[in-house]
Amino acid sequence: NSSPSLIAGRVAQLISGFGLSINGKHTYCGDFIYSGHTVVLVLSYLIIKEYTPKKCYPLHWLAGITSFVGVILVLISHGHYTVDVIIAYYITTRLWYIYHTMANNAQLKLNGPNNFFTRLWWFPIFMYFEKNVSGVVPRQYEWPLPWPRRLLAKHPNRDS
Repeated sequence: NSSPSLIAGRVAQLISGFGLSINGKHTYCGDFIYSGHTVVLVLSYLIIKEYTPKKCYPLHWLAGITSFVGVILVLISHGHYTVDVIIAYYITTRLWYIYHTMANNAQLKLNGPNNFFTRLWWFPIFMYFEKNVSGVVPRQYEWPLPWPRRLLAKHPNRDS
């Protein structure tokens, strides 16, 4: 039941509502098993938590709370089923931890009979992105502007 005129009508309906469901004209695709909204929220938190200095803990807490509230609001708005959100959270966090564990351990980048990661279909892609990285990338930060000086960190390392 999908003719070109029906598809064009649905596209026009979506455009007329600017893609939002608040006008009651939104036609969902019905394919709910993975929440992209949850992926973005969780991934944003993981990036902020991992790549900002430890002393920015208020930012870490704010990002965590914001992500959590965002996921709850996705559920309340009935944008996704609960199972969609749980699956998205699980897959996103597992992939994040696997990738970063592999990237930070030189032994896991070596081909060999005991490295089962080499059997994954995406291992060559991983090696392409990580081929010039010999170890853990140091986390050093500096303020990009010459002002204000009070925002410059005395110790730019994350662990300081």
